[in-house]
Amino acid sequence: METDPRALLEIRGLAKYFPGVKALQGVDFTVRRGEVHALMGENGAGKSTLIKVLTGVYRRDAGTIHLDGRVIFPNSPKDVEALGISTVYQEVNLIPHLSIAENICLGRQPARFGMIRWRAVTRRARAALERVDLKVDVHQHLSACSIAVQQMVAIARALDISAKLLVLDEPTSSLDEKEVAELFDVIRKLRAQGLGIVIVTHFIDQVYAISDRITILRDGRLVGEYETAKLPRTELVSRMIGKALSEMPPAKHETPGESTASQRTPLMQLRNVGRAGSVTGIDLSINRGEVVGLAGLLGSGRTETARLIFGIDKPQTGEMLLDGNPARFTSPRQAIRAGLAFTPENRKSDGIIPHLSIRENISLALQARQGVGNTISRQQQEEIADQFIKLLDIRTPSAEQLVINLSGGNQQKVLLARWLATHPRLLILDEPTRGIDVGAKAEILKLIQSLRDEGMAILFISSELEEVVRDSQRVIVLRDRVKVGELTGPQITEAAIMRTIAGHQ
Repeated sequence: METDPRALLEIRGLAKYFPGVKALQGVDFTVRRGEVHALMGENGAGKSTLIKVLTGVYRRDAGTIHLDGRVIFPNSPKDVEALGISTVYQEVNLIPHLSIAENICLGRQPARFGMIRWRAVTRRARAALERVDLKVDVHQHLSACSIAVQQMVAIARALDISAKLLVLDEPTSSLDEKEVAELFDVIRKLRAQGLGIVIVTHFIDQVYAISDRITILRDGRLVGEYETAKLPRTELVSRMIGKALSEMPPAKHETPGESTASQRTPLMQLRNVGRAGSVTGIDLSINRGEVVGLAGLLGSGRTETARLIFGIDKPQTGEMLLDGNPARFTSPRQAIRAGLAFTPENRKSDGIIPHLSIRENISLALQARQGVGNTISRQQQEEIADQFIKLLDIRTPSAEQLVINLSGGNQQKVLLARWLATHPRLLILDEPTRGIDVGAKAEILKLIQSLRDEGMAILFISSELEEVVRDSQRVIVLRDRVKVGELTGPQITEAAIMRTIAGHQ
């Protein structure tokens, strides 16, 4: 690849390996002066790894990095800052009980004879804030500021070191529409000053609103670099997912009849349910004996919707109805007692308790529903565990085996067993087949259909469009945390979902 004379950052052949994982393989990435460059990809694409190598958190295993034409070897975030590369992470990494001025100059305060020159700190902080068009009192505590202001302060701090390259990791995830517009005004101003800006985001509309170029990664490899204005949205979606529209066979759905979802009784309904920084005004219904799929790219609001339904997060707008009656869960415990169950996306951190036995893991949710005063006996636990080990074909020498010693597929089965033991009315499955082998995946998908046939309502979330199409009677499509479409029956195809995500009905 030829050298770009306008290139500020040039990465060539970048590779990073972890035990058993090739996180990056031969990746090229170029950022030009006065350019906003979006870095995009689904889960596991390698975006975070690339940024961590660039910013000195990880050391590269192969490849070269040039900044301003010079080869650099990032060894630590501090070294990288000295080179002129600044990063602002999704979670604002500042100290809330310090003032804005102290946060901007923290670790690099002007001093004389070992004493901090506070007037110089104030002047420097005001100059940094001026670059991001932020007019606030630099002496107020950061904790008194909104998330949007804290984000701007973090960017001002990043620019305080005379940065050449600014990396913004999910900068709009906690901002409302007005705050996003204000941030983009600042980004455009910085671009006009000649900065190179990398923005990592999942929001398609925002990418097309602010970026000049897009680089797409998938499975640790480079898919390609594209001029934003020349890349149709459907092409962006297909390159991220790894399937072209022309490669997708039509789905086979029966013509709606008397047994279809439209004839069933609604169990759960959401009307204009939303939460700032989560999802906006979601409308959906889930009927008994129906699988409703939630489709969308990473960050579209799929998991956020599930968390609102299950009481992990609290809705700020709209209402939820259960059996036609208002339902408001202030905790997952209340949702469990109402007959809801939820297998989270990350089973290792949010699902299984790795150092407890299979028996103990399966009994957890049922015990939580029954309450402390109604303890499940050891004998009952053993009976329940044995029942589901046989039912789900959990491969284990005994129910006393620690869950950490099981394969990923068997861990997922234990998590499903935990919730099935509660006999739920609504089962929310968030990526239930991620990271498991083909055989275990087939067994779990077969189980989902049998549960539906028995009358259970199921909300099915998966990044695998093929699974969503095959197993759902209705599909709700999300983009940028907003519902953008609903497909039923013969309408449910991978191509239709991709077009809806891209904004083409």
